[in-house]
Amino acid sequence: MLDWSEMISDRPRTAHRASVANEVSAPESTGFGTIDRAGARVSVDDKAMINCRADVNQLLPLKYRWAWMKYLAGCNNHWMPTEVSMQADIALWKSKEGLTEDERRAIKRNLGFFAASESLVANNIVLAIYRHLTNPECRQYLLRQAFEEAVHTHTFQYIVDSLGLDEGELFNMYREVPSITDKAAWALKHTRHLDDPEFKTGTPEADQAFLRDLVAFYVIFEGMWFYTGFAQILSLGRRNKMVGIAEQYQYILRDESIHLNFGIDVINQIKNENPYLWNRTFQDEVRGMLKEAAELEAAYGRDTMPRGFLGLNSALCEEYMYFIANRRCAQIGLEAVFGKAENPFPWMSEAMDLKKEKNFFESRVIEYQNGGTLAWD
Repeated sequence: MLDWSEMISDRPRTAHRASVANEVSAPESTGFGTIDRAGARVSVDDKAMINCRADVNQLLPLKYRWAWMKYLAGCNNHWMPTEVSMQADIALWKSKEGLTEDERRAIKRNLGFFAASESLVANNIVLAIYRHLTNPECRQYLLRQAFEEAVHTHTFQYIVDSLGLDEGELFNMYREVPSITDKAAWALKHTRHLDDPEFKTGTPEADQAFLRDLVAFYVIFEGMWFYTGFAQILSLGRRNKMVGIAEQYQYILRDESIHLNFGIDVINQIKNENPYLWNRTFQDEVRGMLKEAAELEAAYGRDTMPRGFLGLNSALCEEYMYFIANRRCAQIGLEAVFGKAENPFPWMSEAMDLKKEKNFFESRVIEYQNGGTLAWD
């Protein structure tokens, strides 16, 4: 374990903010502390991702403009599930010949996993990440993300209600289906430190626990585990099946791509400001997390598609997950955890592109903006 007291003297100023915070009267991270009537105006240099010395209630001046731009991008991506027609999906779902049993299984497993997962992510944002991320522009984005997670949960309620599915079965799958339970249990295990209401950042051990939480939920939960489900549903949509659900999944995918990029930027910024946290031992631990998570996702793919269906099978999803895992490693500065892995679904990159003009279910999205201003031709 790192010895905090021995390392202070030879670390740069940005690397011992927690120690400085203990020596001076730093603002309370919740923003509810006593007002310092003689407090100076906030300096950009005093703002930080964690263990901040600046008043967290003061948004300006911005230090991380990328966080503010992601907040604006999230606002421009506003949509609601009820704007998407489910009539074609309802007819297809009720038709005895409309879908194979394997396709139905994959759809129901998808809905069951996502229904619980969006709540887990939202709980983590509200109860842990917002509390310990001490930068106001990042917190502004987190408020937007929390709302988007609520919209995503609304989406699965809307789909379940539209198709007349068994609500109890779908929303309780995270307890009843082992491949889904295993992923939820893994995620909760990797955030067990934050379950303690007395948990605080400010020591190397605690700061690494928080960094581990960010990796688990942004890089793995949102950046890896959602992608098998996206590929499955969007693959059906490309074949003109369940196009309403597929359209909603594309909107969710576009939201999640910003969530992921925000999380990666936060992780990399914390690394830059606190380089002693990102030591070799911790890097090896994170690589192990990504490898284990990819294997759990491969097992989930085999469970959701025991035989596969046209254009998709569990082997392709496994290859895709290895490709995604290696890509996530590169994005946070780690060595790949798997050998060379190819992307079997290159069309997924197009599906998550927020700006690119593209054909989608025989309609063309000109620009992904507010739901009421979506333009089609």
